[in-house]
Amino acid sequence: MKNIQMVDLKSQYQKIKSEVDAGIQEVIDTTSFIKGGKVTDFQHQLESYLNVKHVIPVGNGTDALQIALMSLGLKPGDEVITPTFTFIATAEVVALLGLTPVLVDVEFGTFNISVESLKKAITPKTKAIVPVHLFGQNADMEPILALAKEHNLFVIEDACQSIGSVYTFSDGRHVHSGCMGDIGCTSFFPSKNLGCFGDGGAIFTNNDELAARMRSISNHGMVIRYHHDMVGVNSRLDSIQAAVLEVKLKHLDEYCANRIAAADYYDTAFGDCDKLILPARSTQSTHVFHQYTLKLKGVNRSELQKFLSDKGIPAMIYYPVPLHFQKAYQDDRYQAGDFPIAEKLSECVLSLPMHTELSEEQLEYITRNVLEFVV
Repeated sequence: MKNIQMVDLKSQYQKIKSEVDAGIQEVIDTTSFIKGGKVTDFQHQLESYLNVKHVIPVGNGTDALQIALMSLGLKPGDEVITPTFTFIATAEVVALLGLTPVLVDVEFGTFNISVESLKKAITPKTKAIVPVHLFGQNADMEPILALAKEHNLFVIEDACQSIGSVYTFSDGRHVHSGCMGDIGCTSFFPSKNLGCFGDGGAIFTNNDELAARMRSISNHGMVIRYHHDMVGVNSRLDSIQAAVLEVKLKHLDEYCANRIAAADYYDTAFGDCDKLILPARSTQSTHVFHQYTLKLKGVNRSELQKFLSDKGIPAMIYYPVPLHFQKAYQDDRYQAGDFPIAEKLSECVLSLPMHTELSEEQLEYITRNVLEFVV
């Protein structure tokens, strides 16, 4: 049996090596490394895949979130609501821009932002909501969008872990993750479901005006070369990364299907174990399993993690510290116990290996060893 990894990028690459190598070689031959044709080609192909009007490729997912916020004309002190159980980037860009992060709790089942907590957090200073589609499943966007409309708020979707997933509205519409709010953001970090061979990201929108502003902001605030109409940043997806992504985009649905199949295997194996709470699957959203995250019940997590490691099975904790307990984001507004779900999750979650190349032999070995410890 091959060594088990959290993400097996080498095996994935071997299957598409000839396509990827040819794409990279084409970039090298043309020496068009920045803003080359591969970037434009990938942009248009992703627009078509997502059925969204504008894709703006950028340097990484964090830049995507920052540029999105910069485009909205927010002012210091304006409040932006985001969940406390997530990766730090969502709050980080809010704070960097002098805006005020307002943290809210999440749902125990889906790990995603709690609509009830969101309702309670809206104030006259609130200007935007950043729901995070965590671990590969969309937040419940229909009520979130309704709240945003009621209070005249922007919605920026953090879709950095959920590309390829689809949300179904009550009227039957099916919309891709990141394409429901005013702006969507994603990351192409190598371990993502659609990952490149370095850093990369993209912004999505159907709003022409916001698209034009974000394109300008991402390129030093320029529209006409050397004429800077607004304060911008330098954040571009390079042509080599675009060449890799152009190939991988063709396989994205297959990659998502492989992850779902692995998650199904885990679910079947663990379904009768009352010490393991399976990842909830929303009835409104498909789940593309960027991570497969269990909740442990009456199990010593650190001992299980060490047991698995000794057996050659990696397991990770996403995330061990909610944002309101992070030293950089401690705030007198928040105390221990304010976000009980997020605090509980940070103590009991454990993510198992999840990627496109997991074999049945590996899955059987992983599940057998997890059950050996917990049962």
